[in-house]
Amino acid sequence: MSPALVKMWIALASIAFMFISVFSIYFSRYKTKNKLLKFIFALIAYVLMILAGFIIIFVVFSGPVQE
Repeated sequence: MSPALVKMWIALASIAFMFISVFSIYFSRYKTKNKLLKFIFALIAYVLMILAGFIIIFVVFSGPVQE
């Protein structure tokens, strides 16, 4: 695989992390009554959102790929 294609897959994984974190926060706030499950869903959401942000920063600031 070319380096540009690898960067594309990394960026798509970051976007998937963002979608998962949105749904996880939704379940945490509106669908669960158990405090422990709320905490676990929220923790997963925030960790994935922070990880997605770091990945996007890496992809953007690593510059264009030369082949």
